[in-house]
Amino acid sequence: MTSSTAVFVNIGERTNVTGSAKFRKLITAGDYSAALDVAREQVANGAQILDVNMDEGLLDSEAAMVTFLNLMAAEPDIARVPVMIDSSKWTVIEAGLKCVQGKPIVNSISMKEGEDQFREHARKLRRYGAAVVVMAFDEKGQADTFERKTEICARAYKILVEEIGYPPEDIIFDPNVFAIATGIEEHNNYGVDFIEATRWIRQNLPHAHISGGISNLSFSFRGNESVRAAMHSVFLYYAIAAGMDMGIVNAGALPVYDDIDPELRDLCEDVILNRRADGTERLLEIAERFKGGASSKKEADLSWREWPVEKRLEHALVSGLTDFIELDTEEARTRSTRTLDVIEGPLMAGMNVVGDLFGAGKMFLPQVVKSARVMKQAVAYLLPFMEEEKRRLGTTGSSSAGKILLATVKGDVHDIGKNIVGVVLQCNNFEVIDLGVMVPAAKILATAKAENVDIIGLSGLITPSLDEMCHVAAEMEREDFHVPLLIGGATTSKVHTAVKIHPNYAKGQAVYVLDASRAVGVASSLLGRDKATYVADVQADYVKIADAHARAQENKRRITLAAARADGLKLDWTSYKPVKPSFLGTKVFKDYPIAELVPYIDWTPFFATWEIKGTYPLLFEDEKVGEVARSLFNDAQVMLKQMVEEKWVSANAVIGFWPANAVGDDIALYADDSRDKDLATFFTLRQQIARSTDKRRHVALSDFVAPKETGIADYVGGFAVTTGIGEEVMAERFNRANDDYSKILSQALTDRLAEAFAERMHERVRREFWGYASDEALSSQELIREAYAGIRPAPGYPAQPDHTEKRTLFDLLDAEKEAGILLTESFAMWPGSSVSGLYIGHPDSYYFGVGRIEADQVADYAARKGWEIREVERWLAPVLNYDPIRVEAAE
Repeated sequence: MTSSTAVFVNIGERTNVTGSAKFRKLITAGDYSAALDVAREQVANGAQILDVNMDEGLLDSEAAMVTFLNLMAAEPDIARVPVMIDSSKWTVIEAGLKCVQGKPIVNSISMKEGEDQFREHARKLRRYGAAVVVMAFDEKGQADTFERKTEICARAYKILVEEIGYPPEDIIFDPNVFAIATGIEEHNNYGVDFIEATRWIRQNLPHAHISGGISNLSFSFRGNESVRAAMHSVFLYYAIAAGMDMGIVNAGALPVYDDIDPELRDLCEDVILNRRADGTERLLEIAERFKGGASSKKEADLSWREWPVEKRLEHALVSGLTDFIELDTEEARTRSTRTLDVIEGPLMAGMNVVGDLFGAGKMFLPQVVKSARVMKQAVAYLLPFMEEEKRRLGTTGSSSAGKILLATVKGDVHDIGKNIVGVVLQCNNFEVIDLGVMVPAAKILATAKAENVDIIGLSGLITPSLDEMCHVAAEMEREDFHVPLLIGGATTSKVHTAVKIHPNYAKGQAVYVLDASRAVGVASSLLGRDKATYVADVQADYVKIADAHARAQENKRRITLAAARADGLKLDWTSYKPVKPSFLGTKVFKDYPIAELVPYIDWTPFFATWEIKGTYPLLFEDEKVGEVARSLFNDAQVMLKQMVEEKWVSANAVIGFWPANAVGDDIALYADDSRDKDLATFFTLRQQIARSTDKRRHVALSDFVAPKETGIADYVGGFAVTTGIGEEVMAERFNRANDDYSKILSQALTDRLAEAFAERMHERVRREFWGYASDEALSSQELIREAYAGIRPAPGYPAQPDHTEKRTLFDLLDAEKEAGILLTESFAMWPGSSVSGLYIGHPDSYYFGVGRIEADQVADYAARKGWEIREVERWLAPVLNYDPIRVEAAE
């Protein structure tokens, strides 16, 4: 985030009582459940930070802030993004800091009351480990000119960095976005002053960030959302180029800069850049024309069939049309000297257009994958002709932008994201060798040598894959590789790449790739003329990240395991009588009706797979992605209907229930209701995070099961479900047809069906098989929000991050035999479209994250499992609050 090319971070603005009337009404009414939905929707719509503000005259702001932040922390889908505690009252800020998890951001402090109070607040924030927004505001008031903005920010920076020792990367300056086009001449240069102050801060105050509230800019056009959105988009275009790297903005409502009506865009630039004295009047004159927005859709016709063949091919590629691709490809071939000229000429020209549009945010991933399908079908048609020419002329193949090997690492079976990256790279003229899933390091490196690849890319979804990636990097170092190593996948991160993988591969360079849209830029930079500069920038960035990580590790406070146990959740067991399940042991479901699962699909993650951010079905109304999302959804419905009617895949499940009691931090299972004979043990982990409030306990999953000493006969269940039987055959069928779009679409649907199966079985468990909520009647949205009693935590996920606990679960269920689900050596499930976990029925149970743990708990956990500490550390590496290698070296 500290480089000049940092990605812009969207700060969600709707959890702010001063900025959202809806949120204010919910909070003042005490409807925190609905207020959490506002936060959840912000995250789903792409907010990377949530701004939480409770400054309302009729509210107890401190109590509201604490309540809401505590509730957010218990929601994994919300808690995964950082919180910006926003208040003009220091007492509210400090109350929030005492209960927030992770690294918070405080919005804001300033020198409004003088330097002494500024220093006092900054020192306290430094102790809390918080990043801080610093307003360009001093004793004289808010900074409104370039000179005032830069003078105040420079003074604040000097105090924070030189006097207090504040990490500069934790400083976020807000140089004040003020309203322009107000009719007051003094306001005309406010946009320019902000942009130029941003540029100056970037150049003169190293590592500091720049933020701002964008909606202020267009205040004089309130009521005309189309003009306001255009102004915001134009302003951000120039401000981000100058170095602004975060802001409070509703990104989903912004039009793409190039898509703004040219006349409106020019007039917006006139007022933002203060290019004309009459800019405000001219914008006002045309503003009414754009009120309410304007949209136009291309009529579906075949007039493009009259175009030259080169333009027809480009149109087919950009539009994803396969109807005439062989006909047009043949026409282009007959007009060319060599068949290869068709690929290197009009087809690659068309794909370059696709790549440019995608890079500029004017095409979206589903459209790009459709384009790749068109390209593959055209190339497949040409292949026999090229092979014949090679035999006849003795020529070789075409040139490419580079050869890239992709693989999902050993023990991991998930490859949807990798497949998408491969398609995007191929669309940009990279040759891709895809080794598939569960690929050992030896095979990756042997293939890389044999194929003389330019780049190796590794993917993984489960946490054990992180260690495997470190191993591959170390093997590349040992075998004297020098090619770049790309790292991607759901569990990977820039921090892990910088701290764990990068040091293992000194001869080359490991680079973290956030998603498919970044892959082409990274690969091109690593193979381009400026590779040395790019690598040097990455290395410098990773050094900063590693240093910051080391500092953060030192600052992360944890309590002892003994103290955490003493502060564990103590439920009132005297008034609780567990419901006995309708059967003990296991129950198997073979070939479960897929049609029954369709209504339980949560579509929001489906769109996220395609890098379309938003909440279903609201994203259909989004100006930017709505049309693409609806088209994708329609394609999914057609395929889903086929999958059900033609039985492309089969669904199997096995569930089980066993008598159980908590024994310390573990859950003991018994062979029968006599509870005389032990059957198995589920080992659990306990939170050790240090908290400055006593309102939340240090929880382990065992806290939700009746302790053995109570004499209460409690129960625990387990499940393993899959919708992936036949998944490989289905994917291979589309592979042979050169249809990446259908392959990825089918994989994404199968993945969603597996989650839907888990949801459906849990519903049946609650209402029927266990029956502790037999009268439950929840809507689909309530199921998605997990508004039911009981939980279904999964080994390898936040409440129990140890993947090895799946082995016990699978043995109890005999899941491999009964459901056809296998565990890999890294405890990934195969087929990949599978879900497993426990059933816990206590009405007060809830989902939580264990977070990082200390060495005392690791040693205790190893003793309970009968394992060596080293082995436990290997499996729990992502959640250790210490570095075993450093600890060993220190000893």
